[in-house]
Amino acid sequence: QVQLKESGGGSVQAGGSLRLSCASSRDIYRSRYMGWFRQIPGKEREGVAAVYIRSARTYYADSVVGRFTISQDSAKNTVYLQMESLKPEDTAMYYCAARVSDTPLVILRPSEYPYWGQGTQVTVSS
Repeated sequence: QVQLKESGGGSVQAGGSLRLSCASSRDIYRSRYMGWFRQIPGKEREGVAAVYIRSARTYYADSVVGRFTISQDSAKNTVYLQMESLKPEDTAMYYCAARVSDTPLVILRPSEYPYWGQGTQVTVSS
């Protein structure tokens, strides 16, 4: 079992920045992949970014390439999502997730991740 807790959400104006943090209850190297996902009420959860912990290889949704950066700090057992040039369409609840077993078939597919945090709200105003 791994417990995840997100923080860092808030309200910003378009063009602004936020950094989300995801603290893991155990050594992040015991997870194979960790990712960030987001969801708007009434819509399906979507993958935003993920990282293969052992190599730090990163994966991004097309909509955030060049604006968001996922990173990890093993000393703090924390994964971050740095979000730049935020747009109103980035408004959502953001969730951190972890997968501890083998490589998912689709890296950014939410159903591939069994462990989830409670989420942190990001609101971007125009």
